[in-house]
Amino acid sequence: MSGKKLITEVAGIVEAPPAAVFDDLAGALLPDGRRTGRFTVEDLPGHTSAVEVAGHTISFQGGWWYRGEWSVEPHSEGALLVHRVFNVAQGTRWGVLLANRFFIGFAGRTRQGFAESLVRTGRRLRCATRLVQ
Repeated sequence: MSGKKLITEVAGIVEAPPAAVFDDLAGALLPDGRRTGRFTVEDLPGHTSAVEVAGHTISFQGGWWYRGEWSVEPHSEGALLVHRVFNVAQGTRWGVLLANRFFIGFAGRTRQGFAESLVRTGRRLRCATRLVQ
């Protein structure tokens, strides 16, 4: 996808096989069971997002600016789980900064939420996890 600007990125190690980590991630993000292709989901009451699942990457795009991507990659300790948030606004990209108060604290909140979900992943898979970066 062209025209996307990285806002923040966070990653963690999950000491489990990448396929198991991706399956767990898909179960957490896509509870309806769909695991391939493009489709829409109602992620909040009254709000839908476009979802793309390709390989070991799940992307959600919703609203006028947001795109979140989660990917699972092989790692020497198991799997590397990466979450990236992009600004995909067309034309008025500067408006995203104003609407989100220049993203003050956004990276920290994203990191905290990711860290909490990483702990839950480790519990479900019964393995160790840790943040990187």
